[in-house]
Amino acid sequence: MMIVSLYTSRVVLNALGVEDYGLYNVIGGLVVMFNLLSGSLSSAISRFITYELGKGDKEKLSLIFSSSMTIQIVLVLIIVLLAETIGLWFLNSQMNIAEQRIEAANWVFQFSLLTFIVNIISIPYNAVIIAHERMSAFAYISIIETIGKLLIAYFILISPIDKLIFYSILMCLVSCIIRYIYGKYCNKHFEECRHIRFSYNKKLLNNMFRFAGWNFIGSSSSLLRDQGINILINIFCGAAVNAARGIAIQVNTAITSFINNFMTAVNPQITKSYAENNKGYMNMLIYKSTQYSYYLILLLSLPVFFNTEYILQLWLKTVPEFTVEFVQLILILSMTDCLYRPLLTAHLATGNIKSLQIVVGGINLLNLPISFVFLKIGMPPYITIIIAIILSAICLFFRFYLYKRIEQFSIRDFCIKVLFNISLVTIASVIFPFLFKPLMGNNFADFILLSVLCLLNGVCAIIFIGLNEGERSFIKKKALSIFYKKKI
Repeated sequence: MMIVSLYTSRVVLNALGVEDYGLYNVIGGLVVMFNLLSGSLSSAISRFITYELGKGDKEKLSLIFSSSMTIQIVLVLIIVLLAETIGLWFLNSQMNIAEQRIEAANWVFQFSLLTFIVNIISIPYNAVIIAHERMSAFAYISIIETIGKLLIAYFILISPIDKLIFYSILMCLVSCIIRYIYGKYCNKHFEECRHIRFSYNKKLLNNMFRFAGWNFIGSSSSLLRDQGINILINIFCGAAVNAARGIAIQVNTAITSFINNFMTAVNPQITKSYAENNKGYMNMLIYKSTQYSYYLILLLSLPVFFNTEYILQLWLKTVPEFTVEFVQLILILSMTDCLYRPLLTAHLATGNIKSLQIVVGGINLLNLPISFVFLKIGMPPYITIIIAIILSAICLFFRFYLYKRIEQFSIRDFCIKVLFNISLVTIASVIFPFLFKPLMGNNFADFILLSVLCLLNGVCAIIFIGLNEGERSFIKKKALSIFYKKKI
């Protein structure tokens, strides 16, 4: 998926051009802004389904799924109303779009909205698959989705109509196909998905909406940080810079997909452990999954970080201005963000999220006004990512403190066993690439050499500094067993 994603981004950028590629990204961002309503409920749906699966109450699980579908359909109607009024007004009167591309922009908006709606309806089905830990389903369906996007890259080159409009149509078509596959899979394998009752259960809906209401602050702050900044950049800098940021996000998405898949496997275990009152195992999962997810993103990011300029030149025919800075800074932001994900899952499992969302969501909401001020005084557009990194680091420590208030959790142990550990690994991982980078040229041989050096340095740092004796012994046994099996 990572390889195909990077390849298709290159093809799509060259087929659409910098301006249209940036336009698609910013319009997609505008549509996703309406996820403020659905995003908060998505976490609620996932948490309640996983929690009840941990409890083993099949009847309540079926009721939760049916209620979730009812909620999502009502939300779709509200979002369509808002998008077709406020959204269209903002698109046509406030955004920085060339006069000759207004019509195409409106078509893209409509198909992006339809794609978004299809994805909203898929949320309860995805939550059920994750709760049941059927990760193979995600693997196979993701392969189908990847093949679909690869075909899009081909068809857009031979498009008989406006390429930007045709691209948005094809993206919508792929989303509809994937939604149908998820639905068929869930209906076949999970009993709670077979009989949807559009009923009203006051107590359950109140609990879900109460949870979602506080989670709304966190969801809105994350969206405003990502998509709101995208719109600010369009207003102050134009669509070309949106293209640079869009490319950086594509690179980041390709890398962090590994982390997302890892956490998708871990999250149900954390929630179920809480439901079973197995706090010791849950805390162990928080510690280890934080370390392993960080090590994974560090290993994948190092070659990209130290070879960003050459990779972009090799990958793209046209490299928009500021793309290098956006890529490098967004990678750092992802490393910071991955440190709180396991802890967030545990906090959501408790259901006690009022203080978390008010404090952390409030800090994250500062991204938009602070970025506005800095862009207004003429700072470069990548200052928005630097602001996000600083605020993300501040939020991390508030997350620890707020979680400790409601659960038995040692901030001191986490700092020593996790944060101090990964800090040492990070420093050790960048020493040799940092020293050798000035000696390298801008050619393929040096790119390979520096990439190998990054990976070897990173792997050695993780094994000898980041892992304990038991973990090193486990890896050694696994490696030997694979080697001897192949030898036989």
